[in-house]
Amino acid sequence: MGKGRAAFEQWQDAAHNIFSEQLPADDDAAFDFRLNFSPRLPRQLWAMAVRYSLYLLEKKAPGEGVEVRVAPWGAIKILDGPASDPHNLTPPDVIELDPDVWMRLATGITSWQEEKDAGRITAVGERDDLSGLLPLV
Repeated sequence: MGKGRAAFEQWQDAAHNIFSEQLPADDDAAFDFRLNFSPRLPRQLWAMAVRYSLYLLEKKAPGEGVEVRVAPWGAIKILDGPASDPHNLTPPDVIELDPDVWMRLATGITSWQEEKDAGRITAVGERDDLSGLLPLV
């Protein structure tokens, strides 16, 4: 867990540094900046940060009812509810996110609604809103 936590903290530190230096003063420009924010960090650090943050979400909302996928680095099952179909092992509710979208949400840079309105969240099922669980920190 130590390496994952360190990677997550490095991602947060990079975000803080970039925001303090580059965040536009104009509200519309700042909104666009936040929605497109993706720090240039080593791939391995991204992978560890994503996996650690998924671990945090899994601990925060245990269960088998919703699958959260952040390809290519991880997938977890969370929240109570109908479990996987025994034939395909996929729960009825599935949420798919790109790593940069996931990390923005996990760290509070953007909100669930902002990312959803921008078309950056793919969600199928009744429990397709994780806004009550985010940000993780």
